[in-house]
Amino acid sequence: MYILSPKLTELNILSPKLTPELTRAADGTLVVHLAGDWLSGRLPCSPTKVEEELSAAPTATVAFATEALSSWDSGLLTFLIALKKLCDAREIAFDDGNLPDGARRLLALASAVPEQKAATGQARAPLLERVADRALAAWESVVDMLDFLGEVTLACGRLLTGRARFRRSDLWAIMRECGADALPIVSLISALVGLIFAFVGAVQLSMFGAEIYVASLVAIAVVRVMGAIMTGIIMAGRTGAAFAARIGTMQVNEEIDALATLGISPVDFLVLPRIIALVLMMPLLCLYADLMGILGGLAVGVFMLDLNLGEYLEMTKLAVGLKDFWIGLFHSAVFGVLVALSGCLRGLQCGRSASAVGDAATSAVVTGIVNIIVATAIITVICNILGI
Repeated sequence: MYILSPKLTELNILSPKLTPELTRAADGTLVVHLAGDWLSGRLPCSPTKVEEELSAAPTATVAFATEALSSWDSGLLTFLIALKKLCDAREIAFDDGNLPDGARRLLALASAVPEQKAATGQARAPLLERVADRALAAWESVVDMLDFLGEVTLACGRLLTGRARFRRSDLWAIMRECGADALPIVSLISALVGLIFAFVGAVQLSMFGAEIYVASLVAIAVVRVMGAIMTGIIMAGRTGAAFAARIGTMQVNEEIDALATLGISPVDFLVLPRIIALVLMMPLLCLYADLMGILGGLAVGVFMLDLNLGEYLEMTKLAVGLKDFWIGLFHSAVFGVLVALSGCLRGLQCGRSASAVGDAATSAVVTGIVNIIVATAIITVICNILGI
């Protein structure tokens, strides 16, 4: 340990090699004498040496003497934070009254910021607590969904009476986005699905020499259910996510709050046009998806199974009835409502940050697809009970 004379302190010659001088007062206070430069990368001492002195004898308070302190930066603050944590762990009073004003304010600021849970490695909450939190979150989600459905129902009532307030130009733009702009991806996916159905069916039917029934298999599967399901899933990933992202961005920018302030219902202005657009466009997209799926199966039947084109089309016509078309169209209309509701709900529930917009879009896609699958199961059971 070096004890500096005033001249050496002024010249700061030995400061890089100094260690703090530790003295004890009569009341058990440990005084840390800070001298010289305390700069990042060249700290004279570490809190370990102070910890050794605290372990050597009982200590009530740690105080500081800074008369010989010449310059300091974040290095001194790092030392003080570590020392304060050490004192808190040992229940020793930490007296920072003699520290420089700037260091004292920064130390108070650093102590006021709570530590991140991920950084501290905090233990997980008990199982029952986590289950209760999940149950409460699920209940709140159900309440929010019912409240949203109620507002949409009232908005539909205002639409029927001519009192709904939204721009017709927005409706046409959304219809174009949901309809014509979605044709390329619907064409590709539907044709590939029909091709896959035909190929898988041909592998099995060829064992019995019944390749001609590939046309019936593809036609019934695509027209009755799969055309609507694939269109619904495509629109959930494409349009539902877009609805959630756009409305969520408006939520972040407080545009929805501005609409409410102006006396315009956000449900009327934002949700209603999107529901109308998808309800109108989904059946048309479903019919187009049915056509592309049948053409995909036809390509396999004609070019791989060497079936006659006329025979394939005749079997398709015999297999599919008008009720199958209506069931498929009903599926698509229901899916349009579910996709629009899922996207708009998650958008309105979006938080006030950029990351919340991405979460809302992801949640909209997941919610939309889950609703489509559940609705398909319910409609299938109802059709089975009705015998259609």
